[in-house]
Amino acid sequence: MLVITLGVVGLYAAFLQWFLGWGEILSRWRAVGPGTGTMALALLVATYFIRTHRMQDYFRHETHGRFLALFRVTQIHNLLNIMMPLRTGETSFPLLMRSEFGVPLARGASALLVLRLLDLHALLAAGGMGLVATAERSVAAGTLWALFLVLPLFLFPLRKGVVRLAKRHLPAKLARVIDEIDAGIPADLGAFGRAWFLTVVNWGIKVAVLAWVLALMGVWPLSASVGGALGGEISSVLPVHAPAGVGTYPAGIAAGAAALGASRAPDALETLASASVNTHLLIVVSALVGTGLSLILPFLAGGRPRG
Repeated sequence: MLVITLGVVGLYAAFLQWFLGWGEILSRWRAVGPGTGTMALALLVATYFIRTHRMQDYFRHETHGRFLALFRVTQIHNLLNIMMPLRTGETSFPLLMRSEFGVPLARGASALLVLRLLDLHALLAAGGMGLVATAERSVAAGTLWALFLVLPLFLFPLRKGVVRLAKRHLPAKLARVIDEIDAGIPADLGAFGRAWFLTVVNWGIKVAVLAWVLALMGVWPLSASVGGALGGEISSVLPVHAPAGVGTYPAGIAAGAAALGASRAPDALETLASASVNTHLLIVVSALVGTGLSLILPFLAGGRPRG
């Protein structure tokens, strides 16, 4: 799998050199500036600490007092998710949680499923902000968006009824799967609300930063830059995901930007292509920086990571 991933990345790099040229691609960062680029990178890395806090709150008994160890687990999982194709990196999370914190595989997998559903909801809510900003009836659009944003909190009290209904109508062999999914959902509204809130904050910051970078690189109007940020991130959570996101992530950015108003003129499309590749590179670099920090911080804190 590593050989395949490196091979795909190499072919992708050669294709970009032929199609756009790496000089043209990287020149976009001169327009952004080193200070702004560093700030964008720092904000993306900050979202990894928010994710870790969300995970620690979710598994508060198992991970109490071991934030840095959990940060290492979440960063390795994140890096594998980016580098491995077809979401195969997801399988690492329950395995890492079991080996590091003794969390049963079923609970780790079911909790990850619940968190991924919250991630998808938050992504769609973040994208809805772009639609609200361009809507003719802004008040009505804003009201619908706010209702959608808090929808998980209203649906949470219904979970027991949904579980009972599913177990009644689905085949008996799926009953254990349903029980495992139910076990991955927080037991009370307070815990679920905290997970929802941290998810919204995390993805709100990430989409805002990516949209900001795309806009600085010439992707306009603002709705298009938000659509591009959303499209790229949605491509990363769907099953069709190339190794390291090569091709699929920039394509998601381009599709999202085009859907929300990006110009189809040849010059604008070239700018969009270059900005999409650079934003994808920023995501990969932030994942590498986050993983590096997760390995360095335990030593700086005077400890040594296990496993």
